[in-house]
Amino acid sequence: QVQLVESGGGLVQAGGSLRLSCAASGRTFSRYAMGWFRQVPGKEREFVAVIGVNGAFRYYGDSVKGRFTISRDNAKNTVYLQMNSLKPEDTAVYYCSGKVSSTSYTVTSNYDYWGQGTQVTVSS
Repeated sequence: QVQLVESGGGLVQAGGSLRLSCAASGRTFSRYAMGWFRQVPGKEREFVAVIGVNGAFRYYGDSVKGRFTISRDNAKNTVYLQMNSLKPEDTAVYYCSGKVSSTSYTVTSNYDYWGQGTQVTVSS
């Protein structure tokens, strides 16, 4: 079992930055590809970014490409999401997730573990 706990959300003005962290329990963190998703009320959960087990592979959703950066520190069992040039449309609850299989990285149902989410609000 892996438990994921997100932190770092908050309120920021448009154009600002935030860094989200996701701390994982357990000794198998390095076996999981780690992803970030986000969700606003009434909409489906949206893929944001994913990073492979050793950090070499990274893939981003079109809406965040060039502004967000995903990274991980396997020694600390932590994955990060650096968010720059934030826009009001980035406002959402951000979720950390982990998966073992090599199935599509952008599909929520392919992920095995989820955190409880952290709210990010970007004011205009």
